[in-house]
Amino acid sequence: MQMTKTVELQSTITCPSCGHKKDETMPTDACIYFYECENCKSRLKPLPGDCCVYCSYGTVKCPPIQAGEGCC
Repeated sequence: MQMTKTVELQSTITCPSCGHKKDETMPTDACIYFYECENCKSRLKPLPGDCCVYCSYGTVKCPPIQAGEGCC
């Protein structure tokens, strides 16, 4: 019997510039490389070694990483 991992799609992104937090729904079919903070308008991009902004600034890693599939 194969066990399927549950993938969470909700993540809270925290802006490293101003600390603003926003709940977002992550896409399952694409990685988000850039994200603009709605508060301070900073353009976030993944930190070195991370595949997307959710892996760098989110409370939950992106769906492919959660599923153990590696980067997008």
